[in-house]
Amino acid sequence: MSIDFIKSIYYEILSYFVPQKLKYKIEGKCNKCGKCCNQIRSYGLKDNKELRLMQFFLPWYKRFYIRGNDKYGLILGCKYLSENGLCTVYNKRPLLCRNYPAKTISFNGEMIDGCGFKVIKKDFKDYL
Repeated sequence: MSIDFIKSIYYEILSYFVPQKLKYKIEGKCNKCGKCCNQIRSYGLKDNKELRLMQFFLPWYKRFYIRGNDKYGLILGCKYLSENGLCTVYNKRPLLCRNYPAKTISFNGEMIDGCGFKVIKKDFKDYL
């Protein structure tokens, strides 16, 4: 085994701990469908025990419940979403909700299907 091979494994392992932060331009407007409040991706939270820990340390997480999961983590829903897709405690919503959609997206830069917002992605050539 060469030293270069060992280095490449070392750097590969390190790459899993570096969060990707890309800035995307977002266009559009909220169509008040409530999908973003019912399909909150919690990348990294794996089960109810971890959600309860988050709810202990960050009390505003108590508004969320588990709707399902995917390969990235839990999918959460908000307890304060009305049947017509509107927030019933709009003036008291947490920063996470107020800042949606964020201008810096840490994962894959995708919006939920049917959302009124659209992520504008640049091609690599646009950076040259």
